Amino acid sequence: MILRTFGWSFAVTIVGLIAAFLYDGGLGLALVAVLAVLEISLSFDNAVVNAKVLERMDPFWQKIFLTVGIAIAVFGMRLVFPLVIVGITASLNPIEAFDLALNDSHRYHELMRDAYPMIAAFGGMFLMMLFLEFVFEERADKWLPWLEAPLARIGKLDQLAVVVAGGALVAVAHYFADNPGEVMIAGVLGMLTYILVNGLGELFSEAGEDDEEDGEAAQAGEQAAEPARRGGPSELALATGKAGFFLFLYLEVLDASFSFDGVIGAFAISTDPIVIALGLGIGAMYIRSLTVFLVRKGTLHEYVYLEHGAHWAIGALAVCMLVGVGHHVPEWITGGLGAGLIIAAFLSSVLRNRREGADAASGGPSGDKELHSTKV
Repeated sequence: MILRTFGWSFAVTIVGLIAAFLYDGGLGLALVAVLAVLEISLSFDNAVVNAKVLERMDPFWQKIFLTVGIAIAVFGMRLVFPLVIVGITASLNPIEAFDLALNDSHRYHELMRDAYPMIAAFGGMFLMMLFLEFVFEERADKWLPWLEAPLARIGKLDQLAVVVAGGALVAVAHYFADNPGEVMIAGVLGMLTYILVNGLGELFSEAGEDDEEDGEAAQAGEQAAEPARRGGPSELALATGKAGFFLFLYLEVLDASFSFDGVIGAFAISTDPIVIALGLGIGAMYIRSLTVFLVRKGTLHEYVYLEHGAHWAIGALAVCMLVGVGHHVPEWITGGLGAGLIIAAFLSSVLRNRREGADAASGGPSGDKELHSTKV
C-alpha cells in the first residue's frame, strides 16, 4: 500500500536530489531537501482538504488529478508562476524573467517581494472563503463545539461568508497595504474565483447525482428495450465528466492558493528558480501521494476531526497571508500553526474513537443504542 501510493514520490525524490547535486553540488542538494520539507509542512492541510474533494470524483478524474494535476502543480505553480509574476511586475517576457532569475537573483527576489501583497490578497481571500464556508455550515460532528456551534448558528444568515471576508479585505487594504487599490482588486478576484469555481463544481456534482438516480431507476427497462448504445457517452457519464472537470478545476485553484505561501517562502531559502522548482516539486508530489493515501485508507471517515483541523489550519494560513500584505510572517509560524492544528484534531479523533469503543464494550450510550436496534 505504501509503495503503491508513494512510489512515484520516492522516485521523484531520488531523481530530484540527483538533479540538484548535478546542478549545484552539495549546496543545491541541501537546499532542495530543505525546500521539500518546507512544502510538505506548509501544505499538509492541503492534502486533507484535497482528499475530501477527491472522494467525490470518479476514477477517471482522480487519475487526471494525479497526472495532469501534478504537472500543473510542479511546473506551472512552482516554476512558471514565479516567472510570470516577475514578468508582469517588471514588464518582461518569460524568457527575460528566467534569464533575470539566473543572472540577477537579487533583483528577481525584489520583484517577487514587491508582487507579494497582490498574490497574498488573492490567495488569502480564496482560502478565507473556503474556511468561512466550512465554519458557518451546520455539521453533526463538532471538534470545538463551544466555538463551532455559535458560528454555525450565525452562519444561517445568507452570504455571511462574503460579508465577513469582504470586511476583512477592506480592513487589510486600509491598514496594511501600501497600494490599497491593487490589494482590493486582487482580493475581490480571489473571492470571485472561489465563488465561481466552487459554485460550478457543486452545480455539476448535483446534476451528476440527479442523473445517477434517474439512470438507476430506468436501467432495467433500458436494457430490455434496446441494445447498448455505442455512439458516445451516456448522459450519466457526461454529467459525471462535467462534475469531475469542475471539481478538478476547483482542486487546482485550491492547490494554487496553498502554493502562493510556499513559493514566496522559498525565496527566503533560495532565489534560484531551478532549485525552488526541484524542492517544491518534490514536496508537491508527497502532498499528492498523501491525498491518495487518505482517500484509499478512508482516514477522514475514521478520524472525523481531521477535516475540521485542516479547515482551521486553512483559516490560520489565510490570516497569515492577509497579514503578510503589510508585515512579513515567518514561515515557521505559518507551518507550525497548520501542523499544530491538524495534530490536535488527529489526537482528538483518536480520543473520540477510544471513548466510543469503550462505551460500546461496556454497554454505555453507544452500546445501549446498538442493543436496542437489535431488539427492534
